[in-house]
Amino acid sequence: MSRYRGTVVFQNSLEYYEYLRKDRDLRSVLHYETPILAHPSIPARSKLIADKYVWGYGDRFYNLANKYYGDPQYWWIIAWYNALPTEADIKNGDLISIPINLEKVLEVLGV
Repeated sequence: MSRYRGTVVFQNSLEYYEYLRKDRDLRSVLHYETPILAHPSIPARSKLIADKYVWGYGDRFYNLANKYYGDPQYWWIIAWYNALPTEADIKNGDLISIPINLEKVLEVLGV
């Protein structure tokens, strides 16, 4: 299940993207509507069980998502949970938390 499941996809034919359409020989560019995630309450978030993980050289969110959830597309859950949008925001030796129950996390987020 993708975070874009149920998201509106629209064709963007604005003049701004003309260079892209010409370069790629496209009539329009497809865009996904920005998904709206719930901001869980503290009690809801406290019900999520998380594993502690020490960030090391070469670690990536998508590799951890594959290890914990069996699917690398859920990398964004680990990033969201730790309020770290990219791996560049983490240093070697930093302690991050990885929520364990994927279904529960998706439920709390309203996805």
